[in-house]
Amino acid sequence: MRLIGFFCVLSLALGLNEGAQAHAIVVFSSPRADESVQGDELPVEIRFNSRIDAARSRLQLFKIDGGAVALPVLDAESLDRLKAKATGLKPGAYRLHWQTLSPDGHITQGDIPFAVGR
Repeated sequence: MRLIGFFCVLSLALGLNEGAQAHAIVVFSSPRADESVQGDELPVEIRFNSRIDAARSRLQLFKIDGGAVALPVLDAESLDRLKAKATGLKPGAYRLHWQTLSPDGHITQGDIPFAVGR
């Protein structure tokens, strides 16, 4: 009886661990959080620790004036990254908001603050 209980606890623990690892977590971004960049154009890349559904993902750039602009995802065929291009940047603070669909069916999202220098 104890052996059956042990295997139940073990399988439950393994199942929870797999579910936790299925969420998409950012492992690399360009720009990096709190980075200061130069220029009025910026290639954007966000890489995740797992597959994502790039075709159902969104990128938004929040500008210094409070307005937001959607950045089209350039490579919707990629398995683990989002790419876009931000243009018309002026010096100041920005926030890149990302949202993607993880393989486990959960939507994950986050923000990457950065600045454009003079």
